[in-house]
Amino acid sequence: VEDAYGHVRVRGEITGFRGAHASGHCYFALKDDGAKIEAVIWKGVHYRMRFKPQEGLEVIATGKLTTYPGSSKYQIVIEALEPAGVGALMALMEERKKKLAAEGLFDEARKQLLPWLPEVIGVVTSPTGAVIRDILHRLEDRFPRRVLIWPVRVQGEGSAEQVAAAIRGFNALPEGGRIPRPDLLIVARGGGSLEDLWSFNEEIVVRAAADSMIPLISAVGHETDVTLIDFAADKRAPTPTAAAEMAVPVRSELMVEVASLARRATLCWQRGQEMRRNELRAAARALPNLSELFAIPRQRLDGAAFALPRSLKANTHAHFRHFAGVSARLTMRVLRGQLAQARQRLTVSGERIALSTRSLLRNRSDRFNGLAIRLKASRLSNAQAQRQAIARDRERTLRLAERARRALATSTQRLSARVAHSGQLLSALSYRGVLARGFALVRNDAGHPLHASADVGPGARMSIEFADGRVGVTADGSDVMATPKPATPEQRPAAPKRAAKPVDQGNLF
Repeated sequence: VEDAYGHVRVRGEITGFRGAHASGHCYFALKDDGAKIEAVIWKGVHYRMRFKPQEGLEVIATGKLTTYPGSSKYQIVIEALEPAGVGALMALMEERKKKLAAEGLFDEARKQLLPWLPEVIGVVTSPTGAVIRDILHRLEDRFPRRVLIWPVRVQGEGSAEQVAAAIRGFNALPEGGRIPRPDLLIVARGGGSLEDLWSFNEEIVVRAAADSMIPLISAVGHETDVTLIDFAADKRAPTPTAAAEMAVPVRSELMVEVASLARRATLCWQRGQEMRRNELRAAARALPNLSELFAIPRQRLDGAAFALPRSLKANTHAHFRHFAGVSARLTMRVLRGQLAQARQRLTVSGERIALSTRSLLRNRSDRFNGLAIRLKASRLSNAQAQRQAIARDRERTLRLAERARRALATSTQRLSARVAHSGQLLSALSYRGVLARGFALVRNDAGHPLHASADVGPGARMSIEFADGRVGVTADGSDVMATPKPATPEQRPAAPKRAAKPVDQGNLF
């Protein structure tokens, strides 16, 4: 192979590329619809390349064919690489991504928050791969939780339907049922080529992930692998192990944090108690002695107790003098005078009230009488106006009726004259008037009129219609008159001139 083929150019799609190896070399494959060939780019060549290989790109590779005895296969050692367009799968993936994004399946508003510490975690993955062991070991190290595994195929025919059915099956579990409903879902798969991960780009899987009411973490492939389920999931993990780390916190760290918070709370409480104790001591030192605090109030109380008897006597004498002065003014004559004045004021007020009441009643009576007169006049005026309106309407109705009668008579006369005119016109245009002048109408046995002798054969049945009836006849065909040819103007004899006779055409009307 190496001797027969020198430099070759191969066009294909890059698949299985996971970046440069630790040694700096790149290993992947080139494929098209019907074939696949392994490819290698050495470290020095990869460093000098302006265009770096990427997964899913369609490229044109230039290099030499070599064999690799370790796996009994031939491969191409690439020396130059140039892009040839996006691969078919990548183009299909981009088209599907745009379609689903237009429907809103990738909107951030649809995404849910992950539970902080789920009780049950559902895992959709292959039960035989290393992915499930990595997830279980990571959960055991961080915070052991109950895990429900829904085994599915993650590659090949029917894998997309199984993954979508698993997501919908977890969501269909009832709350409080025999099988607990998960609080969090993890859809996981290990790394692989674009073809291996294509099941997670199928529309049925993406829609199932978007419709999931349980928060979902997508952990498909490695860091560089991107599938459409990553955009529909509530959270994307670069690896299945990272998904387990996102699902639960570290138990030991939580315990250390809780213990630290407890110590801080205790220290804060102790510090607060000590601060309040110091404030109490300072307040106690600033307070004066009890005897000094009550000395002045006690002295004031003694002075008030000493002055109280004298003040009571003076107050009593003052009230007695005021009472004596008031009682001196309250004699029987004064009381009788005040009663007489009050009685006089009451009499005057009663008379004024009576006069006001009579005046008010008289004003109201006059007002009501005026309103009654106005109402009567208005009613008479309104009745008169209504009678006049009725009379005007009756007169208008009589005029309209008279006009209607005249219009009906005129229209009837016009229509009668039109009918008579149409009858006369029909009589004038009817063929029966021609028959009345001595002509006859010949019909065949089907009732159709005959226009020429050529239409009549020997033994033909005919009917001849005269002005007074019809006669059935049969043509014998013995004498057929030849139609004379029209004479030329030179051969035509001059017709004798006859005196013009006036023709009476009658009156059509």
